[in-house]
Amino acid sequence: MPHKPEKYLRDMLDHGVLIQSYVAGKRVEDFLSTNWLQDAVHWNLSVIGEALSQLRKIDEATATKLTGHSKIIGLCNQLIHGYSSINTDITWEILEKHLPVLIGELRTLLGE
Repeated sequence: MPHKPEKYLRDMLDHGVLIQSYVAGKRVEDFLSTNWLQDAVHWNLSVIGEALSQLRKIDEATATKLTGHSKIIGLCNQLIHGYSSINTDITWEILEKHLPVLIGELRTLLGE
């Protein structure tokens, strides 16, 4: 039995907030020089992408309300299948520019 859409939205929000807690107060230099931090961020971005992929299967209308939904899923696929070509500078840009937008949209969809 598939989960309800709210489960996937909550998973994405929780993992997004977790990423933000990992990078709070950090600079790009910190991120680029700390392997465990990169690993933690990339793992949680993968979970967000997979949750969104699962959400799209059961509720495409809700999934498409998230800005860049296809790119988020694509990032997950790159992190898992194209791990050798991950550009950590781009990851940092995602954290600064796109993750806050996603978190805001998720909170709105969840009524928070």
